Amino acid sequence: MSTAMKPPSPNLKHQPATRIEGISRLWDGTRVHQDVAIVLRGGTVVGIGPEVDDVPVEEIIDADGLIAMPGLVDCHTHTTFAGSRVGDFVRRLGGANYTALLEGGGGIHTTVQSTRMATTDELSFLTSARLETMLAHGVTTVEIKSGYGLDLRTEARMIDAAQASSGPVEVVSTYLAHVFPRGRNTGAERSAYLQEILDSHLPTLANRVTAVDVYCDDGAFTLEETRAILTRARALGLGLHVHAEQVAYTGAAALAAELGAWSADHLERLDANGVAALAKAGTVAVLLPGAMLYLKDSAPPVAALRAAGVPLAVATDFNPGSSPVNNLWVAATLACLTMGLTPEEALMGITRNGARALGRTDLGWLGAGSAADIALYAPPVGEPPSVEVLLQYMGGTLAEQVWKRGQRVL
Repeated sequence: MSTAMKPPSPNLKHQPATRIEGISRLWDGTRVHQDVAIVLRGGTVVGIGPEVDDVPVEEIIDADGLIAMPGLVDCHTHTTFAGSRVGDFVRRLGGANYTALLEGGGGIHTTVQSTRMATTDELSFLTSARLETMLAHGVTTVEIKSGYGLDLRTEARMIDAAQASSGPVEVVSTYLAHVFPRGRNTGAERSAYLQEILDSHLPTLANRVTAVDVYCDDGAFTLEETRAILTRARALGLGLHVHAEQVAYTGAAALAAELGAWSADHLERLDANGVAALAKAGTVAVLLPGAMLYLKDSAPPVAALRAAGVPLAVATDFNPGSSPVNNLWVAATLACLTMGLTPEEALMGITRNGARALGRTDLGWLGAGSAADIALYAPPVGEPPSVEVLLQYMGGTLAEQVWKRGQRVL
């Protein structure tokens, strides 16, 4: 698989350093350290623990009693949109089927209509407000998909709005082939729209995004249409994701693995062949418990994925219809409660493996050479300073302090 990384940092030896000391617990992306310090310089971590005891610093920050995490990575969201889907929510509570809503012109199409009507400034304002809420919980990197435009102009405006959103959260943009526009999902119109994606959308937007995603499912793109889009995206040098095996089994997970995708997401209908393919390719399985809960769905085969050694990431899938959840800690807790993840798997899912799902090796962990993205949390009142307690309390806790690339932003 290709890897999207930041360019190497310049020589930082002479830049001012900051020491955060007295940290009760530090999750480095793989394991927990107790009573440690961490030193940052120029947007990069110098080191943690005893290895930085003698490093000269210009600023010392007392984190006594606090829990340190890498800045959280929400690797699958649809954060840029306009309009409301509360009507869909009420209809689903009354027994309406998600796919039936979509095929009847509701669902995603409702959001498409509202998003097309919004200005770029309005979309940017809405995105910024949502990212501010995410930052408050310690999220420093958010993947945002397009897909609520279904025409080149609106898709481009969505991407521009996400990138222009104010604030320190890093936005990773993905072009999403979501569904076919109304009136263009059959016959010659369907073929023509697919060709527009291949010949116009992808080459025009390739320099504005990091990756391409396709929703391969009932009411959306077929497996062969998905193959055509992903193959074209790969030829343009973009990373690949797939909405796979969510509502119906399609074989999309195995296709994702075959094409070297960074991730296959959802996976509620994943079969044994798909598990084996993901494991062989090293493709990350992105679990989205918010959508599973809102759609009253069954869980992906987590035990089989774990046994095969497939990396597990957890994301919010934040969107107005099937997962109006914009708190990554809620998603992590739900992944434990409804999907059977261990605390360690959930923590890796929102840090190191979340970054891996975006093709990033600089994010989601803390240690010499990592990005200086850090979130500090106080445990809930009366609780010990353990990382697990952040999962126990639904929604985790608000961050006390957050750093992005070595700059304190909260």
